[in-house]
Amino acid sequence: MAKKISVLFFLLLLISAAYGNSKNVELNQDDVELDYFPVVVKTIPVDFTISIQDSLKRSNLEGSYVDVLVNGEKQELPVAKGQIKISKKIRDKTQLTIQIDNAEFREDINPIPLWMSILPPLLAILMALLFKEVFTALFTGLLLGTSIIHFYQGGNILLSIGRGILSIVDTYIINALSDKGHLSIIVFSLLIGGMVNIITRNGGMRGVVNRLSVYASNARNGQLVTWFLGLLIFFDDYANTLVVGNTMRPVTDKLKISRQKLAYIVDSTAAPIASIAFITTWIGAELSYISNGIQTIGLEQTPYSVFFNSLAYSFYPIFALIFILFIVVKRRDYGPMLKAERKARHRQPSEADDERMGFSNKLNELRAMDGIKHKSFNAVIPVLVIIVGAFAGLIYTGIETTGWSEQMSFTKNISNVIGHADSYQALLWSSLAGILTAIVLTLIQKLMSLEDTVSSMINGFRTMLTAIVILVLAWSIAEVTQHMHTANFISQILLDMNMTPYWVPTLTFIMAALVAFSTGSSWGTMAILYPLILPASWLICQENGLDHQASLSIFYNVVSTVLAGSVLGDHCSPISDTTILSSLASSCNHIAHVRTQLPYALTVGVVAIVFGTLPAAYGISSLILFPVGIGVLFLVVHVFGRNVWKSPGS
Repeated sequence: MAKKISVLFFLLLLISAAYGNSKNVELNQDDVELDYFPVVVKTIPVDFTISIQDSLKRSNLEGSYVDVLVNGEKQELPVAKGQIKISKKIRDKTQLTIQIDNAEFREDINPIPLWMSILPPLLAILMALLFKEVFTALFTGLLLGTSIIHFYQGGNILLSIGRGILSIVDTYIINALSDKGHLSIIVFSLLIGGMVNIITRNGGMRGVVNRLSVYASNARNGQLVTWFLGLLIFFDDYANTLVVGNTMRPVTDKLKISRQKLAYIVDSTAAPIASIAFITTWIGAELSYISNGIQTIGLEQTPYSVFFNSLAYSFYPIFALIFILFIVVKRRDYGPMLKAERKARHRQPSEADDERMGFSNKLNELRAMDGIKHKSFNAVIPVLVIIVGAFAGLIYTGIETTGWSEQMSFTKNISNVIGHADSYQALLWSSLAGILTAIVLTLIQKLMSLEDTVSSMINGFRTMLTAIVILVLAWSIAEVTQHMHTANFISQILLDMNMTPYWVPTLTFIMAALVAFSTGSSWGTMAILYPLILPASWLICQENGLDHQASLSIFYNVVSTVLAGSVLGDHCSPISDTTILSSLASSCNHIAHVRTQLPYALTVGVVAIVFGTLPAAYGISSLILFPVGIGVLFLVVHVFGRNVWKSPGS
């Protein structure tokens, strides 16, 4: 018996010696695989992952450290979940050699210069503004980006262009359509389009027009009603854009307000109000980024209190909302918007104009069915179902995620719940409920047959195709800029500048605007810049000897300017999804919308910097700066604006 035990013990020792001691486990070529993202950019760290395929060796090496040679340089790296991760910056064309035991990998890598990352979005934006044709602009920018990527992966120019064309379809467009959030926006837009078509055909929209005509008796009042509705739907910018634009378009058409002006009011109320309100779909992301920032610097404040204090520096969003009011009340416009408004006032926009302008969802073609009464509740009820349903969906999904805290006040609970809600799910539920409500109301009143109702819904879906194609191309080029690290290029330029802490908020505002303009995403800009800027701004303040209160003031200012600059860049960018949706909902030519909105957005942006962000960093109270900035905006409208009804020569 003792002999058998001894033999068994000896065998166990052999097994332990062979496999149990991680230092004696050798990895061969067949045991491991190397993986890394093929788009390599200079100065940007590349993550190489070595995956151990042999299950027994993977188990024995788990949690231990192994020696890896990277271009002859020895690194001791941990094994976690069967993987060894190596991070390395590739600065020049090189053959990278990675050795681990008996396994060796050789990779020829030619990194893309970081400055080239700005070329794809820059080309798309310039072509869109110069040629006024967004499809070709986006496709060309996308092709330039994919061609650059393939050229640096190896191949001549012609081969790279060919591969670039193919990867637009098989990689970037497919990726854009595979994203749950993107698909949610597409489905939400389709459902909204279907609902709007139904409530137009059943006479509901005509009833709304007739009702609102009592209050919107002229162009000024019509624009005021649009502005007020934009403030009312404060909890989500997508819902705001699509609901307000589609609801008010027939009213503004009747009052001879240009589609460009409608798109501007819709676009410039949606994101600003959603970005500063306490209970919105934005608040969760904002608080999350702020939380990570204050944890990094060790600031003893809650994310919510930081957000609340930063509102004192939210100059651009607030100025943007007030600027619209001045433009509308004073009946004055300037720049391309003045030309568009005068054209609309002196003759009703025709369908031919829409075709010539090249972007329309064609809902203006629709008319109510003959022989039916125009009842406003057939449109109001479905729209209210969407608004109330979206809010209820946010509450429901938020409570499912984070619960309801007895220790927090009602307002903070609501804000916390909505901040953690699934906004896409809420919008999908509410838009489905809205279109079903429109169908039921139509059928029970026998306004249309089931066949006509379904046909109207399908036609509504078709009206969204143009915008969806633009959205998909915009999302695709946004992914190219992400792969090429466009945001890092812009950020590094500004961060490398040796600046005084008092200029940090202003440069942050400009940086956020440039990144959002180039990528077309305010949310993406926040995700990129908040982790980068918040610790950096605090560090700059400390290194320059600022006391705690002065540092805190600049920190609050920076928190606000990342958000404000993101919104400004979004307003100016033709590849922004909210800008595209505003054009869609208003049935406005997309490039015409961008061209007419750009001077107004830049005006407010300059005033926000000069009379808000910059002096606030030097300690001037917001109680002084807000009235001064508002006064300056009033003077701008008064001095540069011209009466829309007057002819150019009068």
